[in-house]
Amino acid sequence: MALAEHEALVRLFCERPDLAADLLTRSLRVQLPDYDYAGLESADLTEVTPTERRADSVIVFRRKRPEADPQPVLAVIVEVQRRQDPGKMWSWPMYLVSLRTRLECPVILLVVCPEASVARWCARPIELGHPGLVLKPLVAGPNEVPVITDPGQAAEDIELAVLSAIHHAATPEGPEILNALFAALHNLDRDLGGMYADMVRAALPREVWDHLEEHLKSETYEYLSDWARENIAKGKAEGKAEGKAEGQSEAILTVLSARGIEVSEDLSEKIRKCHDLDRLDAWLRAAATVDSSDALLDDIS
Repeated sequence: MALAEHEALVRLFCERPDLAADLLTRSLRVQLPDYDYAGLESADLTEVTPTERRADSVIVFRRKRPEADPQPVLAVIVEVQRRQDPGKMWSWPMYLVSLRTRLECPVILLVVCPEASVARWCARPIELGHPGLVLKPLVAGPNEVPVITDPGQAAEDIELAVLSAIHHAATPEGPEILNALFAALHNLDRDLGGMYADMVRAALPREVWDHLEEHLKSETYEYLSDWARENIAKGKAEGKAEGKAEGQSEAILTVLSARGIEVSEDLSEKIRKCHDLDRLDAWLRAAATVDSSDALLDDIS
């Protein structure tokens, strides 16, 4: 369950990279540079050392330039933390240095923590040893994620509404937040709405979800039940694997697009139809360095 909770939050940023900008500007009061679009980047932050380092998600904000590739103006490393992990105090600084070196642009660390106690722990300054060199992680905990109980507001920013439900589900406002979110999901394509519904269910601890079910409005519960019959009944394990494969496929295409690499319809279809998670992971790593889409297949096939 812990893995499912973690993956649900990570995928939320994969579905809409601009969600990182929302949290940074609205909740954490960070001024971002002018940019044209945000997209996923390879989350592989391994350097020459043999230890593998992978962030949960890396989002790059780029500015278009005439007759040149889009210029990275800011990169955001998104880390989801549901518990205290002392090892992060050593790996997070390395993530920043590695990505800054690779992209040659400023880099921000954004840590998403649904638990208030974990958020406080993650926000502690990290002394790097060199005089004056201190890393202060930007943390989006319950205090930074807004409480969204209005269906209209939820509809305007579905991803932020999902984040609100995950962060505040255990509060007295939890049922009202969830009802607002699922009211907004009614207006989405059923598959897309179902995906977000599944994210919330996967991200919440079982005891919290069981409590919320008792307080859901009838129309919300009916929506969840209908979606469950159509999708969850196919098998939870299969559904999670397919969802992860879909997310990996879109991430590969996003990275290639952000780097200005054209992808043919045939190759795009091949990537989207692939459900081999190991192969998709290898393609995603290669997408950050290959010079052409054909080279992507040549490197992995």
